[in-house]
Amino acid sequence: MSTDDPTRRDALAGIAATGVALLAGCPSQRPTPTTTTAPTTGGTMSQTALAGNHTVVPLPFKPGSLDGLSERLITSHHENNYGGAVKNLNKVELELAKITKDTPPFAVAALRDRELTFRNSKNLHEAYFGNLGGNGKLGGAIEKALAQAYGSIAAWETQFRGTAMGLGGGSGWAVLGLELDTGGLRTVGSGNHTQTLSTGAPLLVLDMYEHSYHLDFGAGHAKYIDAFFKNVSWDEVSRRLDRALAASKTLRGA
Repeated sequence: MSTDDPTRRDALAGIAATGVALLAGCPSQRPTPTTTTAPTTGGTMSQTALAGNHTVVPLPFKPGSLDGLSERLITSHHENNYGGAVKNLNKVELELAKITKDTPPFAVAALRDRELTFRNSKNLHEAYFGNLGGNGKLGGAIEKALAQAYGSIAAWETQFRGTAMGLGGGSGWAVLGLELDTGGLRTVGSGNHTQTLSTGAPLLVLDMYEHSYHLDFGAGHAKYIDAFFKNVSWDEVSRRLDRALAASKTLRGA
């Protein structure tokens, strides 16, 4: 199917607009149009790409309800680290909206770097908190998909845990995602917020930055990974898988 096909073209536009958060099943921030002074004409224009009005998504569970992850840890992580990313993304977007043809390229590059960091941090944090609050019992569509892709659930878990352990004591994310251009499951590790799989829709996200575990476990990141698995909402992961597969099929014309 060519990219001139209306169905595929509309799907591409929709995915680009809603971003990773929608595919992950997280509430996407749909900013309302704002009026910004147009720097080159002195007039006004309505724009939504750089509105700077993202809001913090509430936790989908009570912060004190998780098994082995304290209320203090979850609250601090959600309010300070995730909340800080949202606030900083808003500030960066407003600065980007001021760019003119006379803005030095190095200034634009610096802002773009920060934008990507804060945008991905926001999206990945929302996916992370969104896949917590469960009982850790694997089931549903994702169980079958993992066994098929990796040979067994144990083999996949070895891959995922090893990825997370490799990030322990440093920073980054362990992510199980669906590669939209192939429809395949991929387990990837990111050393920071910007090393994401380019066409990946996150299904299961584990935050391995020290802020996600040090209040409870100190340097004991292995115990944190154990606690994470006890609280995974696999129903949510299966729901994300269904949505990502549907998007992937549309993009590939399958």
